[in-house]
This record gives sequence, structure tokens and C-alpha cells, in this order.
Amino acid sequence: MSFIPRDAVEKAVREAIEASPRRNFKQSVDLIVVMRDVDLKSPQGRIREVVFLPYPPNKKVNICVAADGDMAVKAREVAERVLTKEELQGLVGNRKAAKKIAEFCDWVLVRTDLMPLVGRTLAPALGPRGKIPIPVPPNANIVDFVKRYRAAVMLRMKDQPQVMCRVGTEDMKVEEIVENIYKVLNTLEGKLPNARNNIARVIVKTTMGPPVEVMLR
Repeated sequence: MSFIPRDAVEKAVREAIEASPRRNFKQSVDLIVVMRDVDLKSPQGRIREVVFLPYPPNKKVNICVAADGDMAVKAREVAERVLTKEELQGLVGNRKAAKKIAEFCDWVLVRTDLMPLVGRTLAPALGPRGKIPIPVPPNANIVDFVKRYRAAVMLRMKDQPQVMCRVGTEDMKVEEIVENIYKVLNTLEGKLPNARNNIARVIVKTTMGPPVEVMLR
């Protein structure tokens, strides 16, 4: 993305981290991209894209897997929560339990044959939280899937012409955060009709720190 200089992105990341007050927890580094001239009702305006960052942020990500059999056994070794078919069936009509799971899980990976059941039980609680069930083929390596989604972020533009996502943590190398930012920006460039015009502002900030704007060309 040539109109967003790398040195300007790096400068904004450094300033955001340096300007952030020290806290007793590890702060995330967030990226905010503000759009213009994008019709939110058009296909280009309904951005909903999973991006796999080259450098996973140093934050705990709760991965939940809905599976049975061998996939469930392997998932228990790497995932924070495993939901069997029997457990999913127990969620039918239990909205409170479904909401609790939806709040806990950052990603829900679902063996494809269980997708209809997850659609009835968990999806209504996941949707309002901007989360979606991810289908996993029955013969897939669930260990690799879980590892991949630990580095994933969701780009979502709904009611406001902007997207926001975590691109790192304050203890990561600046160069790694910059690479993650460019991964997100390049993904957006591929979704927008005219990225140079459609991207109005690019902002970097930590969880509790002030926003720092990237100077665009």
C-alpha cells in the first residue's frame, strides 16, 4: 500500500506505545481505519473478513472447538474449550448458557457436520458479539486450525465507516506490529473499490493510550 508510508506507520506505533501510561496489565495495540465514500449497504461496505496476522499478539485467545470423536480428543490438547454434540444439544433453549460460552470464546471452530446444531444453539449469541462459527472439515488437522486462529483478527464494518482490530501488544517488537498492520491494510485494499480514496484516516493506539494518527501521503 504505497500511499501509506512504512516509516509513518512505524513512527505512529512507537509514539502510541511511548505515550501510553503504564498499567498493571499487558495493553493491546489497536488499529483503527476510518473510511470515506463507502456505501455501508453495498457489498464493499459490508466488510467481514478474517485476517491471519504474521505475528500473533501476545494475548490469550480463547479457542473453542465443537467436535466429536478423534477431533475432540486432539482439540482438548490445544483448545480452551471443547463442545461435543451432546453438550451442544444441551444448549437448545438455554440462552443463558449459550451467551456465557459466546462471551468466553474468541473463536468457535466447528466440525462441518455440527454446523446446523451450532447455528441453532450458539450462533444467535455469537452474532451480536461480532463472532462467527468457523467450519472445519472432518479430516482437517484441528491442531493446525487452532494454532492458525490464535493469530486471527476479524475485520468488521457494520454501522460506522471504520474497522478496528488488535494488531499487537505493547511488549512486541515495533517491526512485528508494523507487519501486522500492513497485513490488515493490504486485506482492506483488496476489499475496497478505491483504497487510496476510501481510506481517510489510519490510527494506532494502545488500550488505555491516546490515539496517534498515521500521516498519509
